[in-house]
Amino acid sequence: MQTYSGPVDIRLDGKVALVTGGSKGIGRAIAERFSSAGASVMISSRKADALAKVAAEMSASGAPVAWHAANAGDPLAAEACVAATVERFGGLDILVNNAATNPHFGRMIDIDQSMVAKTVSVNQQAILAWTQFAWRAAMSQAGGAVLNISSVGGLAVEPGIGWYNVTKAAVVHITKQLAYELGPLVRVNALAPGLVKTDFARALWEPAGELVASRLPLRRIGEPDDIARAALFLVSDAASWITGHVLVVDGGAMVMPSGGV
Repeated sequence: MQTYSGPVDIRLDGKVALVTGGSKGIGRAIAERFSSAGASVMISSRKADALAKVAAEMSASGAPVAWHAANAGDPLAAEACVAATVERFGGLDILVNNAATNPHFGRMIDIDQSMVAKTVSVNQQAILAWTQFAWRAAMSQAGGAVLNISSVGGLAVEPGIGWYNVTKAAVVHITKQLAYELGPLVRVNALAPGLVKTDFARALWEPAGELVASRLPLRRIGEPDDIARAALFLVSDAASWITGHVLVVDGGAMVMPSGGV
């Protein structure tokens, strides 16, 4: 099946975007799309060396790109990263809460409590913390758009990643609550990706990727840029009357009779 790789005629000229988990996978694809659309982009993740490499590659075309290492689950690091973004680019218009973790694969009933806490910290509490800091530093005055990355797993039940999906379900409700509280200045939406070919999800697609793809209505597993193009739309002025929405981007998995892949 073909994928679309041509230009998306949506612009973010003059906008400043901060993308957590921006050094690889979906986060990197989103950062690249935003940069190509004219935004100044700050990417963040835990590893400085990976960030520096990606920022250098993105900046090769002359795009304004910066990086700041931060553990998404550390509120102090989050606050420092938001402050660095405002200092570097003079504001903050777009926040993408993409960073996530999944330290446990298996039955939810068997998960260790330390893993419970870590998953909640990065996948759930961090969404609120980063949005709070973005609001206080810039968006409460200038407005903006927040995009949270949830998952189709947060909308259904599946084996192996139950607790991860619980935190992604929480992201859906956090998105709606913040959309209610922060309007009309700030729009808050979420994406719910299906199975995407990233290192993070490798255990879910690599053993039988062709089989999984054959069961989907669109007959292919997602690519990071599938999610990035949807992200570009939701944070842009093209979506100016959309807030509190969760957009599923899953190749049709949620319309399958089983309810998922």
